Amino acid sequence: MTEAMPDPIRTGAAKPRRFVLALGALLAVAGLGLAATRASAEDARVIPAPAVDEAAPPAGSEVAVLAGGCFWGVQGVFQHVEGVSNAVSGYAGGEKSTAHYETVGSGRTGHAESVQVTFDPRKISYGRILQIYFSVAHDPTELNRQGPDVGTQYRSAIFPVSAEQASVAKAYVAQLGQARVFPAAIVTRIEMDRSFYPAEDYHQDFLVQNPTYPYIVFNDLPKVANLKRLFPDLYRVKPALVAEARASN
Repeated sequence: MTEAMPDPIRTGAAKPRRFVLALGALLAVAGLGLAATRASAEDARVIPAPAVDEAAPPAGSEVAVLAGGCFWGVQGVFQHVEGVSNAVSGYAGGEKSTAHYETVGSGRTGHAESVQVTFDPRKISYGRILQIYFSVAHDPTELNRQGPDVGTQYRSAIFPVSAEQASVAKAYVAQLGQARVFPAAIVTRIEMDRSFYPAEDYHQDFLVQNPTYPYIVFNDLPKVANLKRLFPDLYRVKPALVAEARASN
């Protein structure tokens, strides 16, 4: 890693994040961490596959850029998806000059903590990527927050890299809304023409490298468990790591 890890309690976090960290630690000490994880794992939803998907996906690999709260958990989920070759934590929605963790944490840069997912469309479609995103990676009904994290930098957002991706995303949001899959309206924003900027090295592969970190135990490991439970055909045991992808390039 090229940068030193900052204070373990992320400096951009609000008081609720600190509370969850403390609660997770207490649960682990009390031997209740597993029970909490199982309870949280029930939050995921079984949702229909998209009725509209890409008609002619590009040859080779494809990229999807998604935001759904803290990027640690979103990255961790997609690293365990079959057909994904890389999932990079980063920032999208703002300018390159402000794409830095401490600055994004102010909530004033326009950025959202995001993940750039590189996948093989012959193994998994863009629509199926979105199905996992809406089902287990985050709660698309939360406006400018996910779990203990609050602010526009934690918004639910899709950053299409093509007009076809945008059409698929819009159609799927409409489909899920009409089906009333969620108890509240989907607030996911679809933001075109936004660049993605990788986050600092210490944020990459964070879930894999820190599986006992209280925030990860309480908020993110249940998401990976949900992926395995609800999408067994798409779950991969060995995660696609950023470090390995860099080494192979």
